[in-house]
Amino acid sequence: MLKMSIKPQWQLERGDQRQLMPHLVSLLAKVHETHTLSGASAQMGLSYRYAWGLLQEGQRAFGVPLVKTVRGRGAVLTPLGEKLVWADKRIAARLSPLLDSLASELEVEVERALSHEPSILRLHASHGFAVQALRQSLLREQVPIDLKYRNVQEALGSLNRGSCDLAGFHLPLGELQQAALQHYLKALRPDKHRLVHLATRRQGLMVAPRNPKNICGVADLVRSGVSYVNRHEGSGTRLLLDLLLQREQIDGRAIQGYDNCEFTHAAVAAYVASGMADAGLGVEPAARRFELEFLPVATERYFFVCNAALLRTPMMQRILDTLRSREFQRVVNALPGYDGSGCGAVLGVVEALQ
Repeated sequence: MLKMSIKPQWQLERGDQRQLMPHLVSLLAKVHETHTLSGASAQMGLSYRYAWGLLQEGQRAFGVPLVKTVRGRGAVLTPLGEKLVWADKRIAARLSPLLDSLASELEVEVERALSHEPSILRLHASHGFAVQALRQSLLREQVPIDLKYRNVQEALGSLNRGSCDLAGFHLPLGELQQAALQHYLKALRPDKHRLVHLATRRQGLMVAPRNPKNICGVADLVRSGVSYVNRHEGSGTRLLLDLLLQREQIDGRAIQGYDNCEFTHAAVAAYVASGMADAGLGVEPAARRFELEFLPVATERYFFVCNAALLRTPMMQRILDTLRSREFQRVVNALPGYDGSGCGAVLGVVEALQ
C-alpha cells in the first residue's frame, strides 16, 4: 500500500512576480534551533553557501534581514524571521488534519485501483495523537483505512447516516461524564452500537513557559489581560471547556478570545506558543511539542463507536488486532498523558458509560 503526503508550499507574490521559497522558512526554523547557519544547513543537507544564498534571497524579497548575529548567542532570528517561523508552525498545525484527510482519500483510491479492495474501513474522528498513530500503524501493516477528521458530533452523525464505519468519541471521567454524555445520548444506540476503547488521555490548559500570567484554572481565564484561543463548536474539547465553566458558574462570553477558534489541539498550542493567546485547552502531547506549560484539568476516555455487526467483519478484525498489539499500545503509552491500557477492548454502550 502506498503512503501519500501533501505539504503546503510558501509562495511570495509581489505585483506580477511570484517567488517560490521551498527551503527558506525551514532553514529559519533550523537556525532558531541551532543558533548557527552552519548547523542549520548541515541538518537540512544543504551546503553553507546555498543556505547563505537563501537568506540573502529572503532579505531581498522582504526588504529586511531575517537573521542577525548576536555576540555570545550566535545566529538569531529577527522579529520578521520569528514571525515567519511561527506562522509556518501555525499553518502546519491548522492544515495537517485537512491534508492528512486528503492524503488518506488518495491512498484509498489508489489502493482500490491497484488491488480492487472490496471494502475499506471508513473512520471519522477528531484529530488526536492516538488516532494519528493508528493511521500510521495501519499504513505500516498495509491495512487500508479511509480516515476523515471530524468533530464528535459530526462523526456520530456520519455513523448513524451510514457515511462511516467507525466514529471517534471521547468523554471526561468523573463528575463531568454524565453532563457530557447528555450531549451525545441521542446519537448512541445501546441496542445497536458497541464502543472500542482506544486510550485514556489528559486534557489541560496550555500556557506559555513559566506561566507568566499565573493561570491556575479556568476561573483565571476571565481575568483582565488574559486572552484565550478556543476549539470550534461541536468538538469534545469545546464541550469540556463549557462544562468546566458551567461548574464554576462562568459565562464563556466573559473570556477574551472565547470565539477565536482553531481546529486541532496542535493548532491551539501553536497559537499560544506564538504569543497570540495566553491559554488554550488541549491534550498534553500538543503542549510538549510546542514547549508549553501544561496544567491538567480533566482525564477522558477516547472510544471508537461502531455497529455491532461490524465487529464480525475481516476488516474490523484487522483493526482490532492492531489496537490490541503490544507495539501499538507501546506507541500510545509513549504519548505524554496517554494510557493505552485496554486498547482494543470492545464494550457495550451501557457497560462503558456506567
